[in-house]
Order: sequence, then C-alpha cells, then structure tokens
Amino acid sequence: MSAAPRFGLIVVGDEILSGKRTDKHFAKVVELLGARGLRLSWAQYLPDERAALVEALQRSFASGDVVFCCGGIGSTSDDHTRQAAAAALGVLVELHPEAERLIAERCAEMAAEGRGSADMTTAENRQRLKMGEFPSGSTIIPNPFNRIPGFAIRNHWFVPGFPVMAWPMIEWVLDTHYAAHFNAKPQAERSLLVFNTPESAIAPLMEEIEAAFPGVRAFSLPSIGDGADGRPARRHIELGVKGDPAKVEAAFAELRRGVAALGAPHEPVA
Repeated sequence: MSAAPRFGLIVVGDEILSGKRTDKHFAKVVELLGARGLRLSWAQYLPDERAALVEALQRSFASGDVVFCCGGIGSTSDDHTRQAAAAALGVLVELHPEAERLIAERCAEMAAEGRGSADMTTAENRQRLKMGEFPSGSTIIPNPFNRIPGFAIRNHWFVPGFPVMAWPMIEWVLDTHYAAHFNAKPQAERSLLVFNTPESAIAPLMEEIEAAFPGVRAFSLPSIGDGADGRPARRHIELGVKGDPAKVEAAFAELRRGVAALGAPHEPVA
C-alpha cells in the first residue's frame, strides 16, 4: 500500500478574514481526519478574490496533496472558486450534466413546496445552474443536504462553505476514496509538564531524543501560565514525544530521565 497522502485545507471567504464569521472548518477537518488515523498537514485562508485563488490553487495542484476547499462555489458574483480552479488548471468551466440533473431535481422539489418554479428556463433557475459549472474534467461530490453537488478534480475536493453541507461531503470523500489509508500508520504520544525552565534548556534534550529514537519526534508547547489552556496557572512547557508506538514509551522514559537530570520541576500531563 502506498504511503498516506498529505492533506491540506483551504477556507475561502472574505467573511472569515474580516471576522464577520468564525471559521469552523479547520477544527472539524482535523477531527474528521484524526478519527481515521490521518492528519492535516497545512491550512490556508483566502479571500474572495479571483487572482489570489488562482495563485494559491496553482501551488496546491502542483503539490500533489489532497486538498479540501470550503467556500466560494455558489452562483453569485462574489463566488470565484469554480472559475479560479479552472484558470489554475488552464481549462474551461462547463455545465456538468449530472450536476445539471441534480439541480433541476432540487428546483422541482422547491416548486412542489411552493418555492419557485420547476421551469429551468427562468432567470432564477438559470442562475442556479451556474452552481453546476465546474472545471472541465471534474467529477461531482454528492451533497446530502440539498443535492446541489460540489466538484472534484486533481485530488482537490471543492465543497460549500456551509458546515451542514461541507462536513458530510468531506466525510463521504474520505470514506469513499481514502479508506485504504485509514489508521495505516498508528501514532502514539506521551508528554509531561515542565515548570520554570526555558525552552533553550530543553532543546538539546529534544535533539538527543530524536537522534536516539528514529521515527519519534519531540515537541514542546510553551504556556505563559495564564490558565487559559486548562493547565496550571504558572509558566510551563508541555514537553513530549510522538510517533512510532513501538518506540514512544522508551523515548518518553528517556525524556523523563533527561528532565530530571536538568533538575527541572515536572509532572505528568493529566
């Protein structure tokens, strides 16, 4: 089996960057990946600006990473993601036949509920059909909320900005296309809290641990001790190791011995 791919996240929207709305996608995508033994490698927030989107997507398409892109695939003038993806790949946008069918079905459902018309020649419904215009060569991502699909091309998965739509669509992508990589590389993590010790004092110990235990990474998370992270309200560092479960316990034991040798006050992470 090939190595698990790197996963990236792009969140599009002026409303996120201006603070009018708070992004919820980052934490959820980390959760969805983590539940499957996968991890997010990077994330980026972008404005509703065509040129900025084209530039970012050109880089991400070239990376070979699997990328989830949330937002900007609606039909209004401030939605640029569909066109930007096409421009980044040098292809045209075209009405996807399956997307056209699904949008027409949704319009018929709305008409039956007394909301609009099932006539796809009306100006309103022609505007809705723009949501089915994707870069040439795209496939669709089913949307269980209202059937208006997202699209996929070159390991990039484009979904709406609305969490109620985006999250089940991302789950479907993971479970349908990447299940072979779930929990393929188990990870373990152990850490302790070190008090009243500068990071400069523990940096050599971290380097020694990584050299002695290939496949294990050492990490340090300093806190100013304001209690905001739920940890003790005094200055401390969460110092730990993560990686190959077969090596983490031995690496952690060596880490604890090294901290004790420094004379640094410490305690296990609760």
